[in-house]
Order: sequence, then structure tokens, then C-alpha cells
Amino acid sequence: MSVNEADTGRLRTAASSRIRSMLLEKKTHARPEWKDELARISLVDLAHVVMLTERGVIDADVAASLLAAVVDLRRQSFVPLEGRPTPRGLYLAYEGHLIERLGDGVGGVLHTGRSRNDLNATCFQLALREPFIRLGSELAALGVVLLNRARRYRELPMAAYTHFQGAVPVTFGHYLLGLAAALERDLAALLQAAAALDRCPLGAGAVGGTTVPIDAGRTADLLGFTGRVRNSIDAVASRDAALRLVSAAAVLGVTLDRAALDLLLWSSREYGYVTIPDGLVGSSSMMPQKRNPFVLEHVQGRSAMALGAFVTAAGAMRGTPFTNSIAVGTEAVGPIIPALLATADATEILRLAYAGLRPNPAAMATGAEAALTEATAVAELLALAGTPFRRSHHEVGAGVRAVLEGDAGSLWEAVALGTRFPDKTRAELEPRAIWRAAEFGAGPGPASFDRVFPELVGDWMRHRATLAERRARWSEADLRLAAAVDRLQAAEGAATTKEDADVQS
Repeated sequence: MSVNEADTGRLRTAASSRIRSMLLEKKTHARPEWKDELARISLVDLAHVVMLTERGVIDADVAASLLAAVVDLRRQSFVPLEGRPTPRGLYLAYEGHLIERLGDGVGGVLHTGRSRNDLNATCFQLALREPFIRLGSELAALGVVLLNRARRYRELPMAAYTHFQGAVPVTFGHYLLGLAAALERDLAALLQAAAALDRCPLGAGAVGGTTVPIDAGRTADLLGFTGRVRNSIDAVASRDAALRLVSAAAVLGVTLDRAALDLLLWSSREYGYVTIPDGLVGSSSMMPQKRNPFVLEHVQGRSAMALGAFVTAAGAMRGTPFTNSIAVGTEAVGPIIPALLATADATEILRLAYAGLRPNPAAMATGAEAALTEATAVAELLALAGTPFRRSHHEVGAGVRAVLEGDAGSLWEAVALGTRFPDKTRAELEPRAIWRAAEFGAGPGPASFDRVFPELVGDWMRHRATLAERRARWSEADLRLAAAVDRLQAAEGAATTKEDADVQS
């Protein structure tokens, strides 16, 4: 018999292509990290050379040659540097290549008014942009899914749980809206943390600025920052942008983990409240009956990485002097970007799970009824009729015991509600109906949902707009820098042409 790896017998389809790519397949052709680092270094170089030329620090012909060489390296994806020894680090090897190619009079001016300290700080700020945008975008997309599902299932009754025990009747939509509310705060915190990415460290030099008459505001603008740093020591000493981002991701990770645990429980046969789609589950290599939502365990694992990265980074930064430090600028921040990307993975997986899951209304209703979740509403009904709440609480508790011990068929019978409240019907006091009356205290009732839902939608939309504005600002800066580089090269080319023409005449 031929074997179809996608069809396990129990499962007809394999994991989705996105899950395979993210979790199962080994990446053997990833771009080397050193090329990404050089891409950032060279981007800063372009802005720095443009600024130095505009300030009259270096000649236009030197700048044009230098810019052309850097642009050419970027276009070749830095292939000429492959295999080059880096005994003093990647930057100096890269600068050495430019000096060998262009001569000391051209390649040797690149580092004017700058240190590796402020360059490294700036490049790390740039490196944080991609994981921040990915995490923010994934979280914004998860919010859209949750809000849409909350509206769809706003009238699907289920039990809310406390201490893993059925508590009171709510709806699945109310639960999803609550999760959306918590994650909205997580996104707000992430966006607030990202404000630390807005100031450019370039210009701080080694630690005390520079005597070269640079324009730090110009390079900041060309690189998409909103301003320059206020103090040269702070510029090279601090990596708090990374700490703030990863701390926000760590708090988000707690929310993601708790949400994943709920789905793990609710998708089990014992609950049966939801079904996770085949593309997000796996079979067992030994047990043919299994249908394992393993991706949710990846949510739990990857969402924990930010917490570990924060502890590692903050611990490494403590006990260092407030100045440029390898412990701070290199070692401490090493786990930050992988942790942000892992949190983005966890967010994406949870979004795929919520987008594809199917709730089981019958199982949810049965769970709420079996747990006698109407008990609180019955006690409150007695309290509103004049019985002190503590007394009504005791009376309903005794009724619950009678039902569980088989002395009564229901709370309706155990507390004699039909006799005491002839205007009430039994259906009104069943879990599937009680949630509608919980209009107060931001409960699941229809009026409460209608009040809260548009507020949350507005908050999420504002956050999405903030993300879009930041992404657009960075993209526009890339265009401004490219245009500035082109202008300098074109101007030098025109000057050379005119000079040649004058010589010929």
C-alpha cells in the first residue's frame, strides 16, 4: 500500500503550508545574518554621506564615488565581501573593502564624525523595526478576527469558568470580546514602547559627540526617525527601546498563553466545545485515534521567549556603567529580536486557530446546564424579591446539593421557583437565557455588548492606523534617502560632463 503522508487515516489533510513553514520545515536557505547587518550599516552610510556632503564636510566628487560604491555593494547583496576575514569586526572589514576599491582619499572619509558606538546603536534601532512591525501587524490581525468572531457568536451561550469549574452563563462572543479587550491593551503597550524607536543615536560618536559640524537631524530624517537623541552618552549607553518592546511582548505572551490553554482544554474530547481545523492539528505517530492541536502548544512555548529575553537582557544590563558597553549593546540584546519574532509567530498561530475553529453549540449548552450555572442568577432573583443575599445564597446552595444528590430534578424544582415566582417561566431561568439579563457590570447582555463592541472596534482601528503611519514613515524615508543619493550622483555626473566639455573646447 502506498503511503500518503498527508492522509493519516484519522486526518485527511496535513498541516497547513503556513504551519509547515513556521514550525515543521527546516530553513536551509535563509539569508545570512551578516548580510542583514551590512544592509543596515550601508543604509546608515548613505544617509551619513549625504549629510556630510550637504554640510560641506566632504567634496561632492568624493561623495558620488563613495555612494556609487555603497549602492553597488547593496545591489550585489554584498557578494564581494563573502569570505573576507573580519578580525576587527564586520564594519571595519566592509570599510576596508571600500578603501581598497576607492583609495584612502575616498573610502577613508566614510567614518568622519562617527564611531562604531553610535553606528551600532543606530543599526540596532533599525533592526528592531521589522520584528516590531511584524508583531504589531499580527496582533492587529488577531484583533480583527476576534472582533468578527465575537460579533458572530454574541448569542452562542456557554459557561464562564473560574477555578476550572462552571461559573455563570455567558456567550462565546462575550469571551472573545473579553480577549479582544485584553489584547487591545497589549497592542497599545507595544505601540507605546515603540516610541523609543523614534530617536536616532547617530551623531553621538563614541560617547561625547563630535567636533565635526554634522547635522544629526538630517540623518535622522533620512533614516525615518522623528528626531535625534538629546544626549550623546544616553545615545550609546541605552538600549531601553529593546527592553520596552520585549517587556510589552512578554506581557502579551501571558495573554497568548492563557488563550491557547483555553483552546487546548475546550478542543479536548472531555469538553468538545470547539473543533480546531485539520490544518492546525496533527496525528500521533503511534496512536491512530489522536487529533492533537499541537500548534497551540507552540503558542505557549514561543510566547514565553519574550519573558526569558527580558530577564536575560535586563540582567545583563545591570551592573554596567552608564556608557557604551559591550555587555549592554551586544550581549544583552542578543535574544531580543528572536523573542519578538517568536511572539509574532505565537500571535499568528493563535489567529489562525480562532479564524478556523468551529464551536459546538450543543456541547457548550450542555456544559453550562450540567454545571448549574444558573445558580447565581436564581440567588440574585431571590435577593431582588426581598431575601437577604447571604440567605438566598445559602438556600440556592442547598438546592444545588439536592440536585446533585438526586433529591430534585432541577433548581427550578429544588427552590420552588414556579410557586414563588408565578410570573416567571422555567425557560427564563435556564443558562441559555440568563446571559441576556446580565446587562450590568459589562456582562454579556445584548445592550452591554452593543455599548462595548464599537468602543473596542474604534480602539483597534486607531492602533492599526498608528501602525500604518509608522510603516509609511519608514517607507517614505527610504524614498527620500534614495532621492538624495540620486541627486548627489546626478549633480556630480553633470559637473563632470561640463568639466569634460570645457576641457575639449
